[in-house]
Formats: sequence, C-alpha cells, structure tokens
Amino acid sequence: MRIGIDVGGTNTDAVLMDGRRVLGAVKTATTPDVTGGIVTALRQLVEGRSGEPLDVQAVMIGTTHFTNAVIEGKRLMPTVAIRLGLPATAALPPMVDWPERLKQTVGNHVYLCHGGHEFDGRPISPLDRDELRAAAADIGARGIRSVAISSVFSPVNAEFEEEAAAILAEELPGVAVSLSHEIGRTGLLERENATIVNACLRDLAGRIVDSFHAALAQLDLDAPVYLSQNDGTLMSVDYAKRYPVATFASGPTNSMRGAAFLSGEQDCAVVDIGGTTSDVGILQHGFPREASLAVDVGGVRTNFRMPDVFSIGLGGGSLVRTDPTRVGPDSVGYELTTSALVFGGRTLTASDVVVAAGRADFGERSRVSSLDEALVREVLAVIERMVADAVDRIKTTADPIPVVVVGGGSVLLPDELPGASRLVRPEHFAVANAIGAAIAQVGGEVDRVVSLDGLSREAALEEAKQEAIGKAVSAGADADSVRVVDVEEVPLAYLPSNAVRFRVKAVGDLSLGGDGAPAR
Repeated sequence: MRIGIDVGGTNTDAVLMDGRRVLGAVKTATTPDVTGGIVTALRQLVEGRSGEPLDVQAVMIGTTHFTNAVIEGKRLMPTVAIRLGLPATAALPPMVDWPERLKQTVGNHVYLCHGGHEFDGRPISPLDRDELRAAAADIGARGIRSVAISSVFSPVNAEFEEEAAAILAEELPGVAVSLSHEIGRTGLLERENATIVNACLRDLAGRIVDSFHAALAQLDLDAPVYLSQNDGTLMSVDYAKRYPVATFASGPTNSMRGAAFLSGEQDCAVVDIGGTTSDVGILQHGFPREASLAVDVGGVRTNFRMPDVFSIGLGGGSLVRTDPTRVGPDSVGYELTTSALVFGGRTLTASDVVVAAGRADFGERSRVSSLDEALVREVLAVIERMVADAVDRIKTTADPIPVVVVGGGSVLLPDELPGASRLVRPEHFAVANAIGAAIAQVGGEVDRVVSLDGLSREAALEEAKQEAIGKAVSAGADADSVRVVDVEEVPLAYLPSNAVRFRVKAVGDLSLGGDGAPAR
C-alpha cells in the first residue's frame, strides 16, 4: 500500500492505494502551518480503515512549504553566492535581478572568483584555489552555513564547481554546498538564481522532512517518505534535503499525473480546479509538458525543471461579483466551509452558484435557493468561458483536444467545453493530486551543450542518457526499471565546433527494500 498526500492552498488531500486501486480518500482544510493538515488527513485515512492493519510501504507528499517560503521571504537561511567566471561576467553579479527584499533576506553575500568554461569546455581562466580559500575564511568569519556555487557553462564542464566545493568542505566542515550544474539548465543567471534559492532553503528542508517523519510517528506509520518533484517524479527525503527547490511545482504536476492515471489519457489538456486557482497544462506521453522559458518564482527568474502550466484565479472559493458579472481572482481559500453561503457564511462564491444550479450537492442548498436564476446562468457562462480561454492558450493547435477535468472545483464545469473533443471527469477526480503523488515514479534529467568535433553524436547522446539514468537511480529509482522517456536534440548553428544541446529524461519505479526502506 501507498499513501499519497497533496497540500493545496485550500485543501489537503490524501489517498490510500493498493496497486491501482484507491482504498480510501480524504479531503481536509489546509492549516496555516501546513503540517497540521497533513496529520489530520493521515489520521482520517487510518480511522477510515476501521481497525484493519495498514501495510504502508511508502508515503508520497506534494507540499507548498518551500514555494511559500520564497514567495513570503520567510524562513530562508543566509546564503553565499560564489560565481566562477572572472575576468568575464563581472558586469552582472549574482542576484542582480532579485527583488531587493529577498536579496536582503538571504544576505546579498557575493564572491566573484576566477574560473568558468566556454561552451565547448575550454577554461575561461584557471581556478584560483587561494582565492577560494580566502573567500572561505571570510564566509567562516560571517558564520554563514550555506553556499551556492555557479560556474560559467558548468552543465558542459562541472570540474571547477566540484573542485570549489571540495575546497569549501575542507575549509568549512559542515557547510551546505549547492552546485548549479546539479540544479539548473544552460543559462548562467537563471541557473545561478535557482541554485541560490535552493541553498537558502536547505535549513528549512531539514526541518520540514523531520516534521513529516514526526507526523507519521504520531500515527505509528513506519514507512519511508518521498516528496514530489516538479516534473511528476519522486525524490527520497535525503535528495529533498539537498534539492528542496525541485518541489516548487509539485501541486499542479501531481494533478496532471493523477489525471493521466485515472482517465487513461496520455496526450491531452488537464484542468485542475481547486478552491483558489485553476491550473491548466498539457500531458505528453503521460507526463506534463515542461516550460521552455525561464520561470519566475517569487520574483526570481530560474530555469530548473518546471511544468508548462497556465493558472487563472478561478476555484470553488472564488468570489462572485455583479455589475459587471465576474468570478475571482480573489478567493475565500481555506475559509470556504465557513464563509460560503451554503455553509452559513455571508460571501457569494462560485461554489454557491453551482449548488444553486444543481451541479453539486454540498452544504445547505436552501441557503442559495433565492439566488436570481439569470445571475446563476451568467456566472456559469463566465466560468465556462474562463476555462475554455485558458485551454486555448495552453494548446499548440487550433484543433479540439481531449480535456481531463480534476480537482474538487471541477464541479464548476458542465459536461462539454468549447475547444474540447471530449470532456473527461474521471472517478476520484476530487483527489487526483494525491493520487498523482501516490503513483509517481522517480526521474532524472540532463541538459547539456556538447561539441561534436571530437566526439560522435551517438557517443555524446549515450553519455547523456547514462547520466540521466544515474540521476534517477540516485534519487531512489530501481536501476532495473529505469528507462529513457524523452530525448531532445537541438543543433546550435550559431556556435562553432558543431555544438548540440541534449536534454534527456529518464524515469523508473520507486525502489523499496524488503523492510520498506528505500534502496540506496
């Protein structure tokens, strides 16, 4: 058995699964501390088994902890950014494009050092080891315990980053080091930003993982915990402690993976309607299509793996206003069960309208029986138009495509949608996000630029594939089950030396030891 949990802005969902069967599902209100909602959901799952023993092999969690920390600028540890690239890159130092409040929160500690490589692996300048030791002495004097190291074109040649990390570990025992070639893609500033964000979350990651273990201990659940990644795969808690930034988009990704699992659709649009927002994305071969451009997180441009998701302010808790009629983008959020009219509140929400229209049956329908029928029809038309427009924006073709609708707020939609060849609302649609977490596999990805002057294309591609497979195994995948699921090859005509960019993604089944512990 597996337990999948997804923490949203309004609800925390949990499911108990045995293979492909859903044995139990729970939806509870998200608590301000997030962890409290997880404990409540787990407790209700356990109690729902009526005393039957639970043989849980693993617990998978998708969480908003780390995203919220960056957006709010709270619980971030002071971090040093070391860039290897002098005499190049000095015009745009690390964190140059960060919001000032966030820059000051992490300390704005920056060191520019010699090193870095050209796109074909040739050094820009030799690594200055004495320069790095001097920086380490200053870092130690400041009492800073987390360092982000970025080197120009490190996805092509990572030797300077790794050597710099070894020097810092020798000079500053116990310091947490994040390396950009392990986190971001080609593109110095965005990769560097992602690495700094990861580094400032390292302390929080340890505390969050410990709190998850404590939540399981309260309910006597002796099972390993895994966290969902942005690309729809899992990572072990040890991996999560090193790379917390990889969890940022786990919510919409879990919903999309759950939608594929429940509907059987592998290539389609997915609309996940929650209590606060609607997330629209595209599934390709059962996995979310990834964004090809830089992704903004809390005002910081990054380029790590993120799904291509378009979000709108529409959910079950969205406020409804008239003159003119509009829905959202503001929402009552996790206060839906106390603020909405059907629950005895005083705020007209989208949920009240669908109950009045007879599309859903929760709360007390008598409380909305006096709503004007013309207003109800108009609000429903606005909701349908908002979702149809969002699907059109995320599609790459004007042709109708299948649309799978999931999430508790999917009751807002009718059985047909403009631009959809068919609308699928699968069984257990309300907890598709938690199901996506429970059935997730483990993945690894490589994104690098290589020169084919002294290396054949086949050899370079095979090397990239093996590296992606190795990353999946190190993240907790069973080595025998790992397979390459996506290869992207882009010739870079504007660069000399017959340069090519390879992006390779590999996934595999979660590896569990005989005692339920993750294989290492």
